[in-house]
Amino acid sequence: MNLFELTRALVDIESTTNREQNVADFLFAQLSMLAGRTSGRLERMEVEPHRDNIFASWGEPVVTFSTHMDTVPPFFPSLEDTEFIWGRGSCDAKGIIAAMMAAVEKLLEAGVTNLGLLFVVGEERNSAGAKVAAVNPRGSRFLINGEPTENQLALGTKGVLRYEIAAHGKLAHSAYPELGHSAIHSLLDVLRAIRMISLPIDPLLGPCTLNIGTIAGGRAPNVVADHAQAEIMFRTVGDAAEIRQAVLAASAGRADAREVLHLPAVRLATFDGLPTTVVAFATDIPTFNGAWGQPFLIGPGSIHLAHTAEERIPKKQLAEAVEIYARMARQLLATGVAQA
Repeated sequence: MNLFELTRALVDIESTTNREQNVADFLFAQLSMLAGRTSGRLERMEVEPHRDNIFASWGEPVVTFSTHMDTVPPFFPSLEDTEFIWGRGSCDAKGIIAAMMAAVEKLLEAGVTNLGLLFVVGEERNSAGAKVAAVNPRGSRFLINGEPTENQLALGTKGVLRYEIAAHGKLAHSAYPELGHSAIHSLLDVLRAIRMISLPIDPLLGPCTLNIGTIAGGRAPNVVADHAQAEIMFRTVGDAAEIRQAVLAASAGRADAREVLHLPAVRLATFDGLPTTVVAFATDIPTFNGAWGQPFLIGPGSIHLAHTAEERIPKKQLAEAVEIYARMARQLLATGVAQA
């Protein structure tokens, strides 16, 4: 398949988080053909039953390209016009998968080896695939991680701190609220206190931000609620200790605050000749924790379109990404550093 055909084929396979196996099987088949004619090795790296990372290598992998196979819901298939490929995952991150595969094929045709391709599950939820890969390294010294950065090299990414906040109350008829206790009222009080937390600002990464993503609770409008819960997420820019303490203080005696995910903010290296940016989203990079080598973050497409009904990727950026990835690999293999 050519670059655009491969991108569309990947987009057309539904692979929302926890449902990645069909796209993993497709990639295994595609990479089997490439490995078969180029002396490559291919393996499945089990994360859970019927849920695999895919790793392909040529020689002893020094440079590994990696991104994720899963997407956010809802699934919708691909469309194509003269400028864009549209569809769920087109920029986050199936177009990136296609560009990485095309770059490796281009390098192999030129006789370049010591390369790897690592495609993981679960990045959109909890980095489950990266966790498994981190304890199964393959000797790689450099990891080129793909996320939509409009082909600019990211110098840093914000971190993530996610909580589930649950409040408990006492059922009562709403005509006699004094006989019960509203969990919803308690939850709203806690969320108000959390919104009042003073959040830090970093000179490179910018402000720490808070999103209250979901709220649920209660049984009926004429019943005092006995349960309510919310999911909240901070995009952190440094040490999360003070935020943790503030969340616990805001919820003390009124709700249970359970931390469900933490990824630290990350600062990344420059690379000669590439324009740079800073991104607010989190990636698998902190979960890899250096096990696959020094990380770089770059990919085609805009994060502002990822996760939306308008998700699309410019064909021009896809083609440019192939050349960028190939050039990065050549330089890292030749010099062992990001500066020539």
